[in-house]
Amino acid sequence: MSPQAGTYAQGSALLHFTRNGNFGPGGQELMVLERGEGAYVFDTQGNRYLDGLSSLFCAQIGYSFGEEMGAVAAAQLQRLAFNTMWGTAHPSALELADRLAALAPDGIDRVFFTSGGSESVEAAWKIARQYHVANGEPQRLKAIARNIAYHGVTLGALALTGVPAYKEQFGPPAIHTRHVSNTNAFRSELSGEQLTAKLLSELEDAIIEEGPDTVAVIVAEPVQNAGGCLVPPPGYWEGLRRIADRYGILLHADEVITGFGRLGEYFGVSRYGVSPDLITVAKGLTSAYAPMGAVLVAERVAAPLYEDRRTLMHGVTFGGHPLSAAIALKNLEIFERERVLENVRAREAGLRARLEQLAQELQIIGDVRGAGFFWAVELVKDEDNTRFDADERERLLRGYMVPALQRAGLIARADDRGDSVLQIAPPLIADEDVLDEIVEKMREVLVGAQHELALT
Repeated sequence: MSPQAGTYAQGSALLHFTRNGNFGPGGQELMVLERGEGAYVFDTQGNRYLDGLSSLFCAQIGYSFGEEMGAVAAAQLQRLAFNTMWGTAHPSALELADRLAALAPDGIDRVFFTSGGSESVEAAWKIARQYHVANGEPQRLKAIARNIAYHGVTLGALALTGVPAYKEQFGPPAIHTRHVSNTNAFRSELSGEQLTAKLLSELEDAIIEEGPDTVAVIVAEPVQNAGGCLVPPPGYWEGLRRIADRYGILLHADEVITGFGRLGEYFGVSRYGVSPDLITVAKGLTSAYAPMGAVLVAERVAAPLYEDRRTLMHGVTFGGHPLSAAIALKNLEIFERERVLENVRAREAGLRARLEQLAQELQIIGDVRGAGFFWAVELVKDEDNTRFDADERERLLRGYMVPALQRAGLIARADDRGDSVLQIAPPLIADEDVLDEIVEKMREVLVGAQHELALT
């Protein structure tokens, strides 16, 4: 289907996680982005948008490094366009694996490459299973995950995902998964160490009920995305590590979103002082200049895979693709050169203060939560922090918020997989002016939301 007057019809494309019928004849106009610069993107009509979500937590370094990435890609394609990691290797992937192992928490020394986040989560599960089988515990077939958490939508990852609406149409889960409470402290009667104790007690009770020797993995994001940037209370990750060790369970930190600077560290779990057994990454590994994912594996977990006649029974055709590996290496070089982590650490407190000030001014904001450049405001009906019902969420988030954000020129996420939130995740190169602009555009949209719902 041909473009018309600077716009595009949906044509033959099926859009991901989208009500595709909304863009049919007589429906909404489809936003089609064709160019990026710094923290901004531009559509085919020339409209500029501030990408306050880093293109779904991916574009860590923004959109101005294409020339460098293109040069690296061209050089790699001229040398070696493709090679698998099936019994062979190539220099870019080997160098990248060593680089990632050096950046990882203590004890993480092996790297398995994939093409993206869901693939990484699936691979982590299979590596964990091989570890337990090699140790004579094939009965460890279960996982513990958290309510509302998103870990991907391929069938194994979907089993770990704690969002029922994503799962109900697709039959029994591929992995027996017990979901426990997440770390959302808003509206909780407990906070701090008391909340930590309650959550860890619930987790341990669930393990005991399932049978400790049947549980293979505990999986959690350092800061949970779905539900709106749910941060862990003090001592929570240390507690996960203790419980996992107590029962011989592997601890899996899903860092597809939080990895590579989103929380001011290469790996967000480092912020909480814990070394997990498995770390899954994607998105920021290449800052989305190419698709790539990986599983970082503790030496003790990988050890059985080096035993005589034992084969790692998992593989991905495009895992460790030479082009993606070369781009990932350049991405890490840019991180160091541009002091990306330092930028996030230096500006985190100011971003938090801006959002907290906004919450004081607007009744519709009930809570501000997050870390690094990863934040959400929870939207409420009144000073009693009353939740919106289903019809109100539909009207607020999809009926008003989506087009209002577009009119304001801000890409952010209006979400209700848990409670109603507006979420931002600025590119990690954002300066004070960009952060100011994001918050001011949020203010514009949320003031409009208050009027739309007659909250003022």
